Amino acid sequence: MTFSTETLDITTGSRPGIFDLTPAVADFCRDKGDGLVNVFVPHATAGLAIIEVGAGSDDDLMALIDDLLPADGRWRHAHGSPGHGRDHVLPAIIAPSATIPVVEGRPTLGTWQSVVLVDTNRDNFERRVRLTFLG
Repeated sequence: MTFSTETLDITTGSRPGIFDLTPAVADFCRDKGDGLVNVFVPHATAGLAIIEVGAGSDDDLMALIDDLLPADGRWRHAHGSPGHGRDHVLPAIIAPSATIPVVEGRPTLGTWQSVVLVDTNRDNFERRVRLTFLG
């Protein structure tokens, strides 16, 4: 049995966004054989998704988040920047982890699938992502 883990430090900036982790996940899996890779973001205000990026789907996801979770004053969790309460609800909709099969050291993502960090929190510019391989 093989087990390894490492963390990625991601600077997200002061604007909500989607950040492609796919190259880092692929690098981490390289030469590890067959197994599973788990990607986990240990933050109460961020999530992970597997989507197509660069063809508008990432913008569509951010628009959907804005529609479902408006950054306004409706939230009971009210510290931080205006609308910050939505950031704390986000992980209930976009999970903080994803597990992907790995075959011959490569994540078995589909042609148009990418692993992305989804971060709407304007108050926290630094994120940590944990990658764990079990094979």
